[in-house]
Amino acid sequence: MPRPRKWRKVCCLPESNQFGPLNVPINQEHFLTMTVDEYETIRLIDLEGFTQEESADQMKIARTTVQRIYNDARKKLAESLVKGKVLRIEGGDYQLCDGLEPYCGCGGCQKHRCNRAFQEK
Repeated sequence: MPRPRKWRKVCCLPESNQFGPLNVPINQEHFLTMTVDEYETIRLIDLEGFTQEESADQMKIARTTVQRIYNDARKKLAESLVKGKVLRIEGGDYQLCDGLEPYCGCGGCQKHRCNRAFQEK
């Protein structure tokens, strides 16, 4: 019996979940699906500047798992850009941050953004 998949902690869902070329008619064969946990690794590593190890701590998974997820996500991004496919972000094995941890680490979850905005006033 295979081991159950571990949920990946994700701080927030993307504001937009579909990206792609504007100048081509869209049909089902021109779609790629990136999972929410793949999106989270791209956000943490490429946007926030976290290392793979820091991202693994943030997502509550092993560094090797982050590395695999990140490589899959980058391949999908490249395919979308090079082959002009629409990229949809949906699904995956993730659990949204509940905001109950004292420090989130990325500031991405809704609770921590609200607390930071309140403290800045």
